Amino acid sequence: MTTQKMTTRTDAVVLRGENLTRTYGSGATATHALRGVTVDVHAGELIVLRGPSGSGKTTLLNILGGLDVPTSGTVRLDDREITGASESELVELRRHELGFVFQGFALLPVLSALENVELPMRIAGVAAPERLARTTELLAAVGLADHAAQRPDELSGGQQQRLGIARALANEPKLLIADEPTGQLDSTNAETMMALIAALVHDRGVAAIVSTHDPRMAAYADRTVEIRDGLLTD
Repeated sequence: MTTQKMTTRTDAVVLRGENLTRTYGSGATATHALRGVTVDVHAGELIVLRGPSGSGKTTLLNILGGLDVPTSGTVRLDDREITGASESELVELRRHELGFVFQGFALLPVLSALENVELPMRIAGVAAPERLARTTELLAAVGLADHAAQRPDELSGGQQQRLGIARALANEPKLLIADEPTGQLDSTNAETMMALIAALVHDRGVAAIVSTHDPRMAAYADRTVEIRDGLLTD
């Protein structure tokens, strides 16, 4: 499949991780998951993070998203260092400025598609009229306008992942983090998903970093970086 890259990357660095290390355990049995990783993500840029299982992809994404703490190094979102932020500060950060897409979808089965997308906005205190308008627009953007009333178990795997992307964008985050978002999809749906993520990133000027072990996904990236044994290379 041929793809056309239409990046809207700006010079604005939304996220910077600098000299990040993460070590589990100590002594001779210590595992060095990250070994001095530095990475910038710009507004409107889609970075694809490639690497085999165990290479450090998930560890890096968890640290960049404030879900884990590095052994050393710093993470800055815009002009704020978030490495030493309190848990309440991180909750607010994840609620308003970060969007996460999970390999396992992580949708609430008792809620409809519309309610799943609306929920983050409800938690964030967005007024009902704006919630409905934003949810309707997002469902249309991911091709699920006709499925608003359906629950996740009434949707296909590809549709569920599209719903997860819509939910991740609900609070208009500055940064989108996706850990193996195509891992449970067949090759056709996986490429469709990456094309959708790229289009949304470029249309909305969001910074995004997406991990994958599939080399075909690099075709949708503005920049591809590879991680092996905790070391990052362009």
